[in-house]
Amino acid sequence: QVQLVESGGGSVQAGGSLRLSCATSAFTASPYCMAWVRQGQGKEREGVADIDSDGYTTYADSVQGRFTISRDNAKNTLYLQMHSLKPEDTAIYYCAADRWRRCGARPIYEYDYWGQGTQVTVSS
Repeated sequence: QVQLVESGGGSVQAGGSLRLSCATSAFTASPYCMAWVRQGQGKEREGVADIDSDGYTTYADSVQGRFTISRDNAKNTLYLQMHSLKPEDTAIYYCAADRWRRCGARPIYEYDYWGQGTQVTVSS
């Protein structure tokens, strides 16, 4: 059974940094697309960043230049390095995977697998 498990969330002050990890298991081959999605309290889920198996990345405008997504296909692990964090980055961050399609081929909410989420809280 495929599992995605996030870690690395926590509480930081504005301007600080965090690194999120998403460990996956039971994939027989690396998913085409892996993504980070966040949901703030009272807000809809929004895509933060995604990365295809060939390394092609995209970012939300709100995090461009501050966040970096990467993946280790050999370890089936996804990362999100976050710098210059802002209070508006406060949210639950989810790892998601689309096993058979490139990122953006379908809406995020249709992705095949999701983690349970990890809380990121940024105080001013």
